[in-house]
Amino acid sequence: MSKSQDHLIQIKNKETGEVYWTSKNKKKVTRKIELKKYSKKLRKHVMFKETKK
Repeated sequence: MSKSQDHLIQIKNKETGEVYWTSKNKKKVTRKIELKKYSKKLRKHVMFKETKK
């Protein structure tokens, strides 16, 4: 794996199953990330939570 792929995390919306990929500094941020992103299926901003790859 290259260094850029080590920092990639998957964030997912539970309602729709939509997935976004983003990066995270695992040394500084130890908690699970929750981001408010746009859902194309629901056509509004909803919470996306970090999941396993």
